[in-house]
Amino acid sequence: MNLSDGTLQGIILAAIFLFFIAIAWLLAEFKGMKDEIRERLGINLETVRLRLQAYERLTVFADRAALKNLVSRTSSGGMTVVDLQLSLLDALRSEYEYNVSQQIYVSPEMWKAIGNLKEQNIFIINQIAATLPPRENAIELSKRILEYVSTTQAELSTVVLSALNFEAKKVM
Repeated sequence: MNLSDGTLQGIILAAIFLFFIAIAWLLAEFKGMKDEIRERLGINLETVRLRLQAYERLTVFADRAALKNLVSRTSSGGMTVVDLQLSLLDALRSEYEYNVSQQIYVSPEMWKAIGNLKEQNIFIINQIAATLPPRENAIELSKRILEYVSTTQAELSTVVLSALNFEAKKVM
């Protein structure tokens, strides 16, 4: 079987044409894959950004929930022990509620530590307030809380802050 020169050239041109079509198709596929990878990477970067922001907000919460900081931010002028107690509890709960949405970005263990911090500080405030007459000047409650914090190593906020720092570094 002998192919003529014209037929052979036609086959070669068709093969070259098909080769370029195949190359164009492969390039389009690779571009699609590249775009998909970029899109996934962008989502991952956005997720990392949101998680880091959550750790930042929870770090602020843990710092603000520390008893010494909570007492120093809450005015006690002209208040009774009960007034200050309720004000401290309200401030602590408000801070917690403001940050409750951040739990979706942190580990369940970390969120439990945040909840434990809030609950422990509520317990301590209530326990110390219960040792004082309800109508006593609020300054006495402030003093007792600050004495408690300075004489014990019971500030859970420092442990929570360390845990937040550790988890945030794992995300980075």
